[in-house]
Amino acid sequence: MMITRIVVIVVFLASSLVLDTCSDTTTNRNANANANTGTIGTRTEPSPTATPTPRYSEEQARAERERAKANKETLGQSLEDAWVHTKVVAKLIGNSQTPERKINVDVVDGAVTLRGEVDTPEGKTEAERLVKETDGVKSVKNELKVVAAKAANSNKANTNSSKTGKKQ
Repeated sequence: MMITRIVVIVVFLASSLVLDTCSDTTTNRNANANANTGTIGTRTEPSPTATPTPRYSEEQARAERERAKANKETLGQSLEDAWVHTKVVAKLIGNSQTPERKINVDVVDGAVTLRGEVDTPEGKTEAERLVKETDGVKSVKNELKVVAAKAANSNKANTNSSKTGKKQ
């Protein structure tokens, strides 16, 4: 189930990137620069804006809400919340320090809450950093708990200590 989820998200993100690259309709900036070679002044580039979501459909948002519900995550009803959830989950999956399968991602009105367990304090910090760097995130509440991995033999008693070795 988890592998299927990962594959679906990776395929979706790859498709989005391909569509975004192929549908770039901006003009050739070199032609504009060459046409203005005789003018004096500075050329300004457009300022960066938040990642738009027009290619993220309501059907994709519905599917994301269903996945979130199956994982006991809370997701707002807006298209933007579903898109933010998709991006955050993809970032957590793609980072080796953040065990996404142990992290619940709730998104409501752009506010992200991280719940669950991580193995190290660094994993907790990294998860929060990734979320804060995601377009569309307005705030982050990090409720992750650091749970150290337990040694496999630490709780086992030596079962041979009660045996005397005498034959009866």
